[in-house]
Amino acid sequence: MKRLTLICAAAMPFPALAASFDRPIPQAQSATAEFWFAFASLALIAALVVVARLVARK
Repeated sequence: MKRLTLICAAAMPFPALAASFDRPIPQAQSATAEFWFAFASLALIAALVVVARLVARK
């Protein structure tokens, strides 16, 4: 158990040697992605309307 503690204590400084984090640069959406996002949004709204009508009937 003492050896395990010693190994853990010796390994503690190594994460400090890691490279700094570089934030990723977001890419612009393509026209195809915007089309499918709009389609999915309209489909979600339509599904919510259908569910609201079904719930209102009962």
